[in-house]
Amino acid sequence: MKTEIPHRLTTLGHPQRLALFRLLMRRYPDRLPAGEIAEAMGLKPSTLSAYLAALMQAGLAVQTRVGTSLHYTVDMAAVRQTLDYLFLDCCRGRPELCGPLVFPLIEGSTPMADQKYNVLFICTGNSARSIFAETLLRSLGGDRFNAYSAGTRPQSELNPFAVRLLEKKGHDIGPLRAKNVNEFIGPDAPHLDFVFTVCNQAANEECPAWEGQPISGHWGMEDPVKAEGSEAQKALAFQQAYGALKHRITAFTALPLATLDRIALQSAVDEIGREKEDHAP
Repeated sequence: MKTEIPHRLTTLGHPQRLALFRLLMRRYPDRLPAGEIAEAMGLKPSTLSAYLAALMQAGLAVQTRVGTSLHYTVDMAAVRQTLDYLFLDCCRGRPELCGPLVFPLIEGSTPMADQKYNVLFICTGNSARSIFAETLLRSLGGDRFNAYSAGTRPQSELNPFAVRLLEKKGHDIGPLRAKNVNEFIGPDAPHLDFVFTVCNQAANEECPAWEGQPISGHWGMEDPVKAEGSEAQKALAFQQAYGALKHRITAFTALPLATLDRIALQSAVDEIGREKEDHAP
């Protein structure tokens, strides 16, 4: 412990290694291929390899082989050990000194209030997947939720395939529009209880530090907008995205939110996000 913690802190003292660590933390529990990390961070493979090796040597990241490629994730046990050391040793366990650090620990045993929850879905363009999620939660969640969606780089208009599918399913498309995530930052923005990313690219980007530390989750899936082929093949891609999101949001709305503590709730939304299979719309 005497040498491990200083080594980890020294490793994270390098700005780009810290950025890599933060990316892996944002995507946890996903295991990311090196190519996706390099693209997200704009790094050469040799540079990324050196940074990953440093994190692994410090015990902060682990590597697994999937087929012919190598995937990476944080070593959460080591991360918790490091945070525990900083709080218990450096802060002497005094919440008045390190309160923000231990917020999840303090709140971990307290269930969320029985209320109307504000939920934001984020993707890059806010033209299809996050629009599907917003619409489905509004439909399936009843009066328990306020559903919103936004994009990190939103399109000027909604994808026509997405709009046609929603109309075909009988959804009201009147309230829908492409929005920038910046609309949900600041004193006039709604207080968010949940924030979900529904595309890997948005999850890889630096998102705001949301006020109040909402529960966050990553429910990544393929972008139907990028589907190629005939009109029927493209339409099928949108059907599959809609169906997968409907399955996840059905599972989310079934959670007993008012009786789960923060740790159990975070685990539940992570588990929903780990379901990768397609579902019929």
